[in-house]
Amino acid sequence: MGLKSILAKPLAVYFRNKILKESNQAIEWQEFWFKKILTTAANTKFGIDHGFASIKSHVDYTNKVAVKDYEGLRTYIDRVVDGEKDVLWPGKPLYFAKTSGTTSGVKYIPITKDSIPFHINSARNALFCYIAETGKAEFLDGKLIFLSGSPVLTKKSGVDTGRLSGIVNHHVPAYLRKNQMPSYETNCIEDWEQKVMAITNETLKENMTLISGIPPWVQMYFDKIYEQTGKRAGEQFPNFSLFVYGGVNFEPYRAKLEASIGRKVDTLETYPASEGFFAYQHSQNAEGLLLLLNNGIFYEFIKTEDFYSENPRRYTLAEIELNVNYALIITTNAGLYAYNIGDTVKFVSKNPYLIKVTGRIKHFISAFGEHVIGEEVEYALLTAANEMGISIIEFTVAPQVNPPEGGLPYHEWFVAFEEVPLDLAALARRTDLLLQEKNIYYKDLLAGNILQPLKIKPLQKNAFIQYMKSQGKLGGQNKVPRLSNTREIAEHLQAYLNN
Repeated sequence: MGLKSILAKPLAVYFRNKILKESNQAIEWQEFWFKKILTTAANTKFGIDHGFASIKSHVDYTNKVAVKDYEGLRTYIDRVVDGEKDVLWPGKPLYFAKTSGTTSGVKYIPITKDSIPFHINSARNALFCYIAETGKAEFLDGKLIFLSGSPVLTKKSGVDTGRLSGIVNHHVPAYLRKNQMPSYETNCIEDWEQKVMAITNETLKENMTLISGIPPWVQMYFDKIYEQTGKRAGEQFPNFSLFVYGGVNFEPYRAKLEASIGRKVDTLETYPASEGFFAYQHSQNAEGLLLLLNNGIFYEFIKTEDFYSENPRRYTLAEIELNVNYALIITTNAGLYAYNIGDTVKFVSKNPYLIKVTGRIKHFISAFGEHVIGEEVEYALLTAANEMGISIIEFTVAPQVNPPEGGLPYHEWFVAFEEVPLDLAALARRTDLLLQEKNIYYKDLLAGNILQPLKIKPLQKNAFIQYMKSQGKLGGQNKVPRLSNTREIAEHLQAYLNN
């Protein structure tokens, strides 16, 4: 055992105890951040426009500050991007996290000197919770890799600007710098396929102990390792013991990733975003992620079925119910107020407050009022596939409102398989039944002869990689939407059908 792993253990216990203590004071911390954020921002342009100085309660806040997404806040953000001070938060941001949106084009999310420590320390604390609980710290003595975007930053009105993962790369603690892979030069490669190849060549002979990244892009890395060596990742890296991931539900990728590793390794789930670090897996034995309530963020929650109503109720943490889907609304010390980040979550525990990410508020199918969500389609297909011993690489679902072959409309599932099953119809039937169990509206539409059962269209194995490449979204933090209420993605995927 090396010096780093020895020193990490008592530190990990200290921080985990602190985190658990904070989780027991969840409501108090949320009240603290509500007051702290509004007081600090009272004299900003946004604070003055919305009467922050007169807000005394959450009811006051909901009356004065409407829920907004990026477009709703854009007039203020554009002023910040143009270099104006004291608009959303005192002074100017420390960074702009550059992201791409489907409706907003390029988005610039402010990160302030007040918010950046929470981005950095939350990742550290997730690892400390793992070490304190399991006693496993040896991975700190080997090489660590996070498959991320380029760390190259540009200037926007004097503010450093880049992908969140690139920004965070500049804040890796000094004691881990020597362990970090890949090299800075390799990490700066923009083309994802070239970058993965360079990372593979750089890491093959290293003692890789921790590997982190979004599952589909880590899968590309593991595939390259196998192509180069004929070995699975767990064979090539015998001391690889911890896989850290976030950004997407792991379950659709679990079977293939575990096969690519070839043996059991521990996993650690995180929930970071450009807008804030919201949650992480604090225990290997708990269901759900620990919502971070002393993290510079005040949370509100809107029931998903009410979200598009005229004036939906905004619930505080003290008012939430278990196993209800909510849209996640945040107010932060980076200058975002009643901001809809687009994710939906449900609570699986109140002691401590644990959540599961269930999908995206805009990623659903409700062409006929069924409102099928990501959690439901993932459950249905993966359960059916596991029962039948079928390996899924990736999938997405879209409505087929006007079938070219005629007949009733249906949900069309585009699925890339490791091997296309011989009885595709049986898989479709079982998936359809499981979806009906999860969604009563979908079941009623079938019973009422409004819809016919779903259909599965098999795709080429690399279909989604090729699709993302064609959209300029290969790698980094980009993800394939599970569901669309339009045919846009479906029409692109027609080119990759496995005929």
